[in-house]
Amino acid sequence: MRNALSLSKGLIVTTDNSGAIGQKEQDVVNVPDDMTSYFSGRVTLLEQWAAGAEPEAIILHNFSGEEAWNRYVAGIQRLFDEIGIETPKITGSTETNIKTLQSCIGITIIGNFVKELPSATDLQWFTYGKPLVGDQVVAEPEKIANLTMIYRAMQQKLIERIWPVGSKGIAKEIRVLLGDRSFKCDWDMQASAGPSTVILIGIYKEKIQQAQNLFGELLKTIEII
Repeated sequence: MRNALSLSKGLIVTTDNSGAIGQKEQDVVNVPDDMTSYFSGRVTLLEQWAAGAEPEAIILHNFSGEEAWNRYVAGIQRLFDEIGIETPKITGSTETNIKTLQSCIGITIIGNFVKELPSATDLQWFTYGKPLVGDQVVAEPEKIANLTMIYRAMQQKLIERIWPVGSKGIAKEIRVLLGDRSFKCDWDMQASAGPSTVILIGIYKEKIQQAQNLFGELLKTIEII
């Protein structure tokens, strides 16, 4: 299970953090705080889906100051508004004793396991989205895997599994899924996908055409050699 902690009673815990990305003067990547929390929350939600779980509660760790809290919450709410489901309850804490020079947050989602997942080797795998990181995420938003499309495909049972790609790149994640096998795809397989701008999608062969019609040209086959 990818970066997910499985607890008793079917609870699944996933988490993501973001540092030096935000509105502070010394941040490396300068973007609105709500964008930072949107993408960090997005990664954490995708990890829930990758584990066959649905979110129940969110814990926000805010190290950017009290004034950033509402902006971070707004970004998380936008994430769930985008896919058309109610935002889970949000709790957490803010560092108020020390003023940090750079932005920093952590987002943890607690979810319930709801879906048994088929073996990765029973599926045909595709990449969806382009590897992007840092300012590239802002520059090429149309190349980012669309969360609404993924959720719709899951609800329609067009796709069986997803697997987010992050800083370790496509090759690393494919090998976690499928073992040490040779394969080819259209992107640089070592490039960072930042906040999971690329998603690996597993599809049964009989549903591939329907999925391609939905996702379009950003859905690219991973060829096992």
